[in-house]
Amino acid sequence: MPPLPPQPLSPLDGRYRPAVTELGEFLSEAGLNRARVHVEIDWLLYLTDHSMFGSSPLDPELSRRLRAVIQDFGQADIDQIAELEATTRHDVKAVEYYVRRKLADLGLNEIAELTHFGATSEDINNLSYALTIREAVTEVWLPAFDAVIAELRALAFAHRDDAMLAHTHGQPATPTTMGKEFAVTVHRLSRVRSQIEATEYLGKFSGATGTFAADLVADPSADWQAISRGFVTSLGLEWNPLTTQIESHDWQAELYNRISHANRILHNLCTDVWTYISMGYFTQIPVAGATGSSTMPHKINPIRFENAEANLELSSALLDSLAATLVTSRLQRDLTDSTTQRNIGVALGHSLLALDNIRGGLGQISLNTDALAADLDANWEVLGEAIQTVVRAEVTAGRSSIADPYALLKELTRGRRIGQAELVEFVQALDIGDEAKARLVALTPATYTGLASPLVDHLQPPVE
Repeated sequence: MPPLPPQPLSPLDGRYRPAVTELGEFLSEAGLNRARVHVEIDWLLYLTDHSMFGSSPLDPELSRRLRAVIQDFGQADIDQIAELEATTRHDVKAVEYYVRRKLADLGLNEIAELTHFGATSEDINNLSYALTIREAVTEVWLPAFDAVIAELRALAFAHRDDAMLAHTHGQPATPTTMGKEFAVTVHRLSRVRSQIEATEYLGKFSGATGTFAADLVADPSADWQAISRGFVTSLGLEWNPLTTQIESHDWQAELYNRISHANRILHNLCTDVWTYISMGYFTQIPVAGATGSSTMPHKINPIRFENAEANLELSSALLDSLAATLVTSRLQRDLTDSTTQRNIGVALGHSLLALDNIRGGLGQISLNTDALAADLDANWEVLGEAIQTVVRAEVTAGRSSIADPYALLKELTRGRRIGQAELVEFVQALDIGDEAKARLVALTPATYTGLASPLVDHLQPPVE
């Protein structure tokens, strides 16, 4: 067969590209190079603004035109840097030469030697990654995550009173409400979201081994720690004063662990919703023209949740690897982080794709309250917990002499189905007070949901 034209190797750049394309703005090679240009130009301007080495602040118009290099960065610039790298065989050096060309175009050759001044490549890279990762998380991933939380929050309030049979260990258990179960997931996700939002994006700018050695030789009188701190914080990042050649990447590990944790909570949601669909608790809304099975025309498969499961697993596997790998660098520097960090977009991409599928899946299901009611009515034995607890209270209050309430109910209910009539007859014969009997006789599986509904109020209500 003739060879195919060049094809994307990753499904994120092929089949699923529309769902993740926004991440490419920041976590692609082009996005990284734009950030490098940003850091190089800002560093040069920081030095001139502070009149370092006899320089002076640029004319406002020249400064504006130099910053426009960042704002107008596009395909021609991407191609130019790629052409330079083909010669330099060094990505950051290519960016330096690109910036020098722009200075020449603007007639600023007199400050060209301040380009990349005193910087090791990692000074540029660590700041560039911090900027691109921060933007990718805050501008792309978090909004998608928030949209899923908002959808779940709306479901929690909408179904707060819809009683359903719970299942612990896969067996019928004390009833809950569907809304309360969604509220649990919202609460879990919201906690992790706060931790992700609180991420410290750290940066260093201290030379080849983090000692400011070259800077200090160039100007022994300058306060290089203050200069470094001022520059890093001017980018909106937190300054890390103690590093080797690299920023230690601990903040990245913390961030990836938190996003991986969020992935796993979402994975739990997907498996639960999938199970509720298989139990008939949710019906799936048919999508016009969609095919569920190539051979069984009746089927509507829960593919959104299955796709999300797989992508959450892939994302967490990559994020876990990133978190484990990035915190280790041999002695003062090795290059393992260089290749590793180029996969950050892939890791977040699989999570973003999962979020898209979860949101889509939640919009294609409808609660089957008839199925919930039927399941509750078929499991009156779950009231055994309520009965033996009331009997214990009656014994303690001196209104009953029953010796072992738990054993009594265990003999009645364990491993067998009982109906309402049998349960009422059993309660009426108990040695307990009349008020307690009346409460138990009036109880049904559908009303035995405790505080499930008011517990939902621990969440902020949905925004109308």
